[in-house]
Amino acid sequence: MVTRDGRRRVTITDVASHARVSTTAVSKVLRNAYGVSEAMRAKVQAAIDELGYRPQAAARAMRGRTFTFGVVLPHIRNPFFADILDGFDEQIAGAGYQAIIVQGSGRDAEAEVRAIDALVDRQVDGILVVAAVVPRARLEEMARNTPTVVLGRHDRSAVYDSVLDDDEAGAELAVEHLIALGHRRIAHITQKDVGTVRSVTLLHTIRARAYERVMAEHGLAEHIALAATAYTEEGGHQGTRELLARTPRPTAIFAGADQAAFGALAAIHEAGLAVPGDVSVVGYDNARAAALSHISLTSVDQDGVIMGKTAGRLLLERIEGRTTAVRFSVTPTLVTRRSTAPPA
Repeated sequence: MVTRDGRRRVTITDVASHARVSTTAVSKVLRNAYGVSEAMRAKVQAAIDELGYRPQAAARAMRGRTFTFGVVLPHIRNPFFADILDGFDEQIAGAGYQAIIVQGSGRDAEAEVRAIDALVDRQVDGILVVAAVVPRARLEEMARNTPTVVLGRHDRSAVYDSVLDDDEAGAELAVEHLIALGHRRIAHITQKDVGTVRSVTLLHTIRARAYERVMAEHGLAEHIALAATAYTEEGGHQGTRELLARTPRPTAIFAGADQAAFGALAAIHEAGLAVPGDVSVVGYDNARAAALSHISLTSVDQDGVIMGKTAGRLLLERIEGRTTAVRFSVTPTLVTRRSTAPPA
């Protein structure tokens, strides 16, 4: 941009280059963000003074209301996230807001931080983080300056709002269903821990522990079998191959996410086995694809549309001045389809 006297306006990029730091670091100094060292602050301030940088008043004023919300997803391949986004967009569109969606990787806390910083630097009015893997302290740091909703985590905070599913009850529904059908050798596909978050607050840990508890309560502790991979089709495929190679092989598999269950279905088919004739499969999420006639997956429904709508409503309430934290929990239900039946 050129000023009225013909000179090019100094930008934040110029400041970053002069100070030999990132534009994110300059942005953090400008907004007095938490966690900036005094050395970094001094270096950036010196560059600002030397270059005569002045943030544009119009751009700074936009921070009050840009009519955009940021959404950080672990990845964009999970069909359940589409349900969340449908509900979220429906809720915020009525108030004149648009969503900016970024991918945080889901298995890399640093990548998620970069995604969050990118949204903060674009001055979004609020942020929804789905299945966050960054520590709670980092989320709270962001939430003190930008209204934040965290979806899927079970930790508690007085700074940001939470939308979550009763994952223990959902996993119990899945395992009890298989036991009621007569299965005893029931296996579970879970996810490896990622990031530095305490695993007890992560949904995959809660689901896995509920599976183990229900199995033990029914006297089936000796049949507990877990495959820790990932909540992806590749993870479900790999985990199922591991489980089918065990002796005796399971007669039922409870996958911690529908996407992993889709991979499980493929692996069972590749092994020359039938669903549910040889192996029953239960998923979690009840994504729309689970209801397709050629899939017909029994799944735990946590109503992604409602979760998305609720997240949007909570962000709008924050914009309007609410300061107390809200924690909203969904009660799951089980939707039975053709992927489960009594063992042969």
